[in-house]
Amino acid sequence: MENNKPKVLIVDDDKFLLNMYSIKFSKKNFEVNSAISGEEALNKIKGGYVPDIILLDIIMPGMDGFEVLNNLKKEKLAQESLVIMLTNQGQLADIEKAKDIGIGGYIIKATTIPSEVVEEVSRIYNLKKDKLSK
Repeated sequence: MENNKPKVLIVDDDKFLLNMYSIKFSKKNFEVNSAISGEEALNKIKGGYVPDIILLDIIMPGMDGFEVLNNLKKEKLAQESLVIMLTNQGQLADIEKAKDIGIGGYIIKATTIPSEVVEEVSRIYNLKKDKLSK
């Protein structure tokens, strides 16, 4: 039987948030994978994991979310994946920078409860799917 669950890769250095979002997305019929760093996320993708959605924090030690995004673009990785920033960085400059790189959405963690994050990610993902099917 084919698995039609959307695959989401959650990238955040906060283990508590990773676990919480993993549970929330799993309950809403997503197949969840997580990475504690940008390097780990890139290694999973380079290793063949192709998520439908990448939820990416900006502020992480080592490689920040913008560096991850730039590496994905530069190395032509996960080109079909929908990238959504899930971060506490709400400054307009960060939002514009992310949009310039080509993200599909931007969610600020501090002002969005986890169930709303799942709803917003689902909404953005379904919009993308609808556009592709037309």
